[in-house]
Amino acid sequence: MSAGRLLSLLLLLQSRGRISARGIADELGVSVRTAYRDVERLQTAGVPVYAEPGRSGGYQLLDGYRTRLTGMSEGEARALLFAGLPGPAADLGFAAEVTAARLKLLAALPTGLREEAARTAAVFHLDAPGWYREPEETPHLPLFVDAVLTGRAVDVCYRRWRVPQEVNRRLRPYGLVLKSGVWYVVAATKSRIATYRVTQVLDAVLSDERFERPQGFDLGAYWSSYLEDFQSRRYTGTATIRLSPRGLRRLPDNVPPEVARAVESTATAVGDEGWVEAVIPTESVDHACGELLRLGVDVEVVAPPELRQAIATTVDVLARSYGQR
Repeated sequence: MSAGRLLSLLLLLQSRGRISARGIADELGVSVRTAYRDVERLQTAGVPVYAEPGRSGGYQLLDGYRTRLTGMSEGEARALLFAGLPGPAADLGFAAEVTAARLKLLAALPTGLREEAARTAAVFHLDAPGWYREPEETPHLPLFVDAVLTGRAVDVCYRRWRVPQEVNRRLRPYGLVLKSGVWYVVAATKSRIATYRVTQVLDAVLSDERFERPQGFDLGAYWSSYLEDFQSRRYTGTATIRLSPRGLRRLPDNVPPEVARAVESTATAVGDEGWVEAVIPTESVDHACGELLRLGVDVEVVAPPELRQAIATTVDVLARSYGQR
């Protein structure tokens, strides 16, 4: 049972006045049988819901009953969007508002629902950053939050990978995205919509320019398209490699999922000792060299020659370095 769904049902009954079980099911995306059970749970929690029989009947709240989130500020209302994400909420500058909004929300619920919500909150926790990596410092993130919500352009100094590395841009932020513990701002410049890593922003100042986000812009759809394009541009070549049985086992922990899937789909047996040969996608010779060296003696590069040579050169330098010691 979802405490959030019960709260949605309560607010639905409050806003609609009277609604059938079928209407509840359609609104909440559940079966009619589940809708009946949810109404019973709401009644058990002490909410005065009664059924009106007949063709035009349905469920409704007792006249005069309303649940109210009293005294909630605009910031606290926004913070409800991040109530299940305490870490990201703190990054965005909503930590205090999330705490206050959650307390007011719990106080407004009937006792049964309050206990259900407390039990749910106690067994779920989100930790966004990946393993083996410290959370990134994002001092400019609250400024971008302000810019996104108020429609103001931001003048930034941004550090990128190609020369010149430091560039000045005027960004019109359309939204913020948290990906594996890393914050990105999706923003328009004069010529295009692009994605910027917030930690690469060296300086940021709100400008006086106001802008309107395009009506048809969908942040989720843009991000999905951006990821697809990134993946298509990321891998520009291929390599043929051989892996030992231990290399196959270690592979998923040492390479991106796309590489592991490529091995799984192209692997063919070679020799009598369990080795396999497969074709994998590569970003560049240097990147593939570093990635494959993690597997040590459990991998051999067959092609292309330049990647095989890069592996051999690196191993030779290491051998001479340790030999001198």
